[in-house]
Amino acid sequence: MTQLGISSFGVYLPRQRLARSAIAQAHAWAFPNLQGMARGARAYGSFDEDSITMGVAAAREALRPVAPQGAVAELHFASTTLPFLDRQNATVIGEALGLGGDLHTTDATGSQRAGTGALIHALRAEGPALVIGADRPLTKPGSAQEMVAGDGAAALLLGSDDVVARFLGAHSLASDLVDHYRGAQARYDYVLEERWVREEGYLKTVPRAVAALLAKTGLAPGDIDRFVLGAMQGGAAKAVAKKCGIAETAVHPGLVDKCGYSGCAYPLAMLCDALQAAAPGERILLLGFGQGCDALLFEATERISEVRAFHGVEAALRSGRCDDNYLRFLAFNRLIDLDLGMREERDTRTAQSAHFRARATITGFTGGRCTACGTLQFPRTRFCVNPDCKRPGTQVEEPLREKLGQVKSFTEDWLALSRNPPLMYGNVRFDDKAVLMMEFTGFAPGELVIGTPVRMEFRIKDFDSLRGFHRYFWKAAPVPGAA
Repeated sequence: MTQLGISSFGVYLPRQRLARSAIAQAHAWAFPNLQGMARGARAYGSFDEDSITMGVAAAREALRPVAPQGAVAELHFASTTLPFLDRQNATVIGEALGLGGDLHTTDATGSQRAGTGALIHALRAEGPALVIGADRPLTKPGSAQEMVAGDGAAALLLGSDDVVARFLGAHSLASDLVDHYRGAQARYDYVLEERWVREEGYLKTVPRAVAALLAKTGLAPGDIDRFVLGAMQGGAAKAVAKKCGIAETAVHPGLVDKCGYSGCAYPLAMLCDALQAAAPGERILLLGFGQGCDALLFEATERISEVRAFHGVEAALRSGRCDDNYLRFLAFNRLIDLDLGMREERDTRTAQSAHFRARATITGFTGGRCTACGTLQFPRTRFCVNPDCKRPGTQVEEPLREKLGQVKSFTEDWLALSRNPPLMYGNVRFDDKAVLMMEFTGFAPGELVIGTPVRMEFRIKDFDSLRGFHRYFWKAAPVPGAA
């Protein structure tokens, strides 16, 4: 079955939004020129977030309107900030989503075009596919990139049934124009002069790709209704559109001021935003830039009005929480070395054999339901935990990751080890009466109250700095919009 279009999508932005004015103020003593960039806010991940956890969050939003989730045959994960360089990150995401073992998974990296490249690859493959882009750019304190960047993820579910946008065609150009780069051993990008990149890159490479795609599809520049340039230099979009012969009114506004440039996830997030604004029949031109250009063309279908209910950029922006604590931002990105005391002097080695055997329980957050009395429990065991039942061998697997719960009890522990004190943990009662002791995330001190609604989010449990291994589990987080 040939992929024909986009069936669903989801966008994830971390809740923390750092005001750029706070960044500029922190560096005013050395770099007063940053004041001119101090508009809006940038999204940034918490201490327990990375590209994998953000990718899981975006994918859950894309899969939420669709059933069953097991219908996905391929999962393509794009990121230039992969937590693992030699462990397939996409496989971790697939297991967290419960997509099963009969799944083709790939990681795409090494370019800002990784997201659009993965999308083209998936559209040319067979079987329903999930494409995820997620990046958490690490920027040098005091740099212009620190003001522009932002963390985020976007996911698109592709298929041939009930699509909201048909895929009309794509064209790619490869050109080793280096606008920025990061060496294998470097922490930060090395960024070149903007004007040279704009004039030699955007204004020359992008028009060539657009012209080739329009020739393939038999369309003219005037047939393009929405022009989406997923580029770091958002201000270049109008000039590039003009060079392509596309009307300025077709240029879709950028998102940098609202949440920041999220690397290879940014074009995918821009596409989701454009889809939510589109009308039936409109043609959307998506462009990814980085050592060349990817140009993709979509046409909105009669189902496009349904995407208003999808979790897009605006919904993700509404879930944000303003923050002006620049030191917290540095700490969450491990750009300052906090003294966590002797509590941090412990070995967090993961027993890989045990983890492999229990990965459906741990990564997939799968418990058990007793077929005799209906009791749900975590973890699944041989015997039912219901004291009135206790029957052996009656449990069937049941995931808890999509279930809502309420805070039954909680502790804010200022003495326990945490990179975002206090450590918050307690009992969560799920809607079908299962009770589980777990960590809370996304709450500020004093926000937890008995009965607070919570949902499950995939997060970093701990990090083994000696061996460079992230261990993941699920935590209870606020339900957006809940009182």
